Amino acid sequence: MAKRKGYLKWDEYFMGLAILASMRSKDPNTQVGCCIVDEDNRILSLGYNGFPIGCSDDEFPWERQAKRSYDTKYNYVCHAELNAILSYKGTSLKGARVYVNQFPCNECAKAIIQAGIKSIIYLDDKYADTDMVKSSKRMFDAVKLKYKKFKSLNKKITIEL
Repeated sequence: MAKRKGYLKWDEYFMGLAILASMRSKDPNTQVGCCIVDEDNRILSLGYNGFPIGCSDDEFPWERQAKRSYDTKYNYVCHAELNAILSYKGTSLKGARVYVNQFPCNECAKAIIQAGIKSIIYLDDKYADTDMVKSSKRMFDAVKLKYKKFKSLNKKITIEL
């Protein structure tokens, strides 16, 4: 008997986990998830965008715009990549891969580089024209950190509960 066809490739599996993690985000506008794996395809950490531990999702603002930046989510939300890096309980992320459904911002890029992560697979780059993402790519290129757009062979991944 031959092995089953149509199984998930590693990139599809890990991107699927990043997308699934993004579904934990309570952000009404943008849900981002991240999966970090080692060179042996072992999952090291997961993260999604949300407020720091102890900062209530009901008390801190989810607004994108306000008279004061103090009253927007941007001063409080921790991005998925940073959450995954900070949640890692091992000794080193050196050489790891990051799977994320949005291209990392410049602040997450710094943490990714400092953690020793060597490659990023991203699903969407909708902010490619922003200075934030251009800065990320400039830093990644400077340190020769590889990044590539995710390409799936499957059209649809369904999770049934």
